[in-house]
Amino acid sequence: MIEHQPDKQRFILCKDDHECVLDYVVQGNHVDFTHTYVPFRLRGQGLAELLVEEGLKWAREQQLNIDASCWYVRKFL
Repeated sequence: MIEHQPDKQRFILCKDDHECVLDYVVQGNHVDFTHTYVPFRLRGQGLAELLVEEGLKWAREQQLNIDASCWYVRKFL
């Protein structure tokens, strides 16, 4: 289950006691997704994609202009 932590400006997904993270920064009506991280042993399971999809869904619901300085998130724009 993905948890949104707006106070830390991130989405997290916990699996096997490890955190997968999507970080962002909001300025006005603009959001920049800055960083995606999945621990090495959890890679290849589509977890980063789930985080990005959730983050983009949230940003669109908030009617924010979306940018991505993170190369991985840019693939979805």
